[in-house]
Amino acid sequence: MTNSIMRKNFIALLGMLFSATLWAHGGAAGTDTDQCKFELEPEHWIHYTAYQPLAYPAEDFCGNIPDTGTLTQLVFDYQDVRYRNRAVEFEVTKEPEGTRVFFQEAKKHKSGTVVLTLPNGVAEPGKYLIHITLVGADGQNLDAHMSFVAGKGMSTSSTSLFMYFLFGLAGLYVLYLSHAGFKSKVDDILGNKAKDE
Repeated sequence: MTNSIMRKNFIALLGMLFSATLWAHGGAAGTDTDQCKFELEPEHWIHYTAYQPLAYPAEDFCGNIPDTGTLTQLVFDYQDVRYRNRAVEFEVTKEPEGTRVFFQEAKKHKSGTVVLTLPNGVAEPGKYLIHITLVGADGQNLDAHMSFVAGKGMSTSSTSLFMYFLFGLAGLYVLYLSHAGFKSKVDDILGNKAKDE
């Protein structure tokens, strides 16, 4: 009976763990909960991802960029094809001073993806603001802003902690199934608790 319940719970946890829908955009569905985006106009977005490939080759970032003084790439993806014919200007400033640390003049990016490379990242820890301006032919520019914090190091998110917990639980279950001595001890403990109740 206990083994059957444990197996069902384990299968349910694995199903949740490997569900793409559950983990997309931080565990919520849709782009309305996506923290890595700029709103240009209602319902029209630019998605943003930051990378530090030398320091963290397998990680992507958004609001918290862990290191300063290392290669940092800011990647922007247009989610609407109509913006690809407009020139776009990028600026990164240190806040609250407003000191410019990076600037790229307005130019068109027909692919819909723009990669800005900051060879040495940002110099100081603190808050920064990304300014994006889509230049309109009629003089009507679209502006968007997004902030990020640099230099706080890698923090473990609650999602990551939960995933570590699930992997640990899965490892214990595999150990339970494959090691007779461990299985016997667990069964004894569970049997004693069942008797106490």
